[in-house]
This record gives sequence, structure tokens and C-alpha cells, in this order.
Amino acid sequence: MRYLIDTHTFIWFLKGSEDLSEGSRKIIENEKNEIFISIVSLWEISIKVALGKLKMRAPYETLISEVYKANIIIISIDFSHTVVQSKLPFFHKDPFDRLIASQALAENMHLESNDSAFDDYFIGSEVRRVW
Repeated sequence: MRYLIDTHTFIWFLKGSEDLSEGSRKIIENEKNEIFISIVSLWEISIKVALGKLKMRAPYETLISEVYKANIIIISIDFSHTVVQSKLPFFHKDPFDRLIASQALAENMHLESNDSAFDDYFIGSEVRRVW
């Protein structure tokens, strides 16, 4: 299966946080799954680190090694993602989350997130939020 992980999912996974559900951890660690993270999430993390709203164990510039070590694939923003985003209703006001939802829909990937605000975006599609 192919999964796109939300920003907080990735952060909690790296920190070994108990906030990450056991099911989500198993999905990420299952080598049979393809796990993706949006460049949007990495951008969001970089902003939060720069503003002092997020503390990381190591400097931000070393985060890429954690991504590769966990066998997570970075997905870039494609024009098709912005097309989907332009048609989404405003269930979610956060531009990062709207683009992540758009990428999940455009790429037909389940979204691994504890944010139920995503659910309305996936009604009528094969995409599901998993947690």
C-alpha cells in the first residue's frame, strides 16, 4: 500500500512519541508499504523550527538523513496537486494541510494523520485517512 504521512505523523514517528498510534507506527515500519512525505511537510517543519515553535533533536539540515533512514520517499508539488487543491472546499484553512490532502487525492494514497478534518475531503474517493 501507498501512504502519505502528515507532518505531525512524521514528527511523532521520529521522536518515538506515544502520540503516534500503534497502527500508524506499524504502517510506517512495514517494509511492504511505500511511505511518502510531502515536501510541503518538510517546508512546514523548517518554518516551525526557524520560528522556534518546534525543537528537533538535531539541526534541521540533518532531517533529510532521517527521512532516508526510515525509507520515506519525498513527494514534490506537482501542477496536478495544485489543480486538485483549487477545487477543494475549505474544510481546512491551513494551506499546508490543503495541499497534503490534494496530493493524497491526486496520487491516490491513503493519508496517515490523526486530524479528522481531512475526512470530508476523501468522501467519494478511494483515499482514506488512517490512524
